[in-house]
Amino acid sequence: MLNVVAIMGRLVADPQLRQTAAGKNVAAFRIACDRGRKDANGQNQADFLDVVAWEKTADFICRYFSKGDLIAVSGRVQSRTYQDKNGNNRQAVEIVAREASFCGEKKNQNYASESRLDVAPASERFEPIADDEGDLPF
Repeated sequence: MLNVVAIMGRLVADPQLRQTAAGKNVAAFRIACDRGRKDANGQNQADFLDVVAWEKTADFICRYFSKGDLIAVSGRVQSRTYQDKNGNNRQAVEIVAREASFCGEKKNQNYASESRLDVAPASERFEPIADDEGDLPF
């Protein structure tokens, strides 16, 4: 069986971080994803998709993303049943995020110093290798 989802859209609201009774972090948020076509009135159409992320992915999303940010999410589709406050049986379909990525421009320069992508310039990471004997393959 194959259950793979990849979407890109804008966050409708700030992601909400909670903890389960077992102490695992979980984030819930909604993404507005453009359908790529317009309706009869010339308005863009969008789908509003519920997404759930767990543990490190949830922490990452809540730390670096907020309402209106463009985000790419890959994961799987999951459905679940539950009872609402009135005792009615309900079904929810949501995307369970495995990975999340930045898509838009950075809003401020604080991301660079806080992110895991903060690395030294190439000139400081590499040094020339002497090839006196000519045995390097390149």
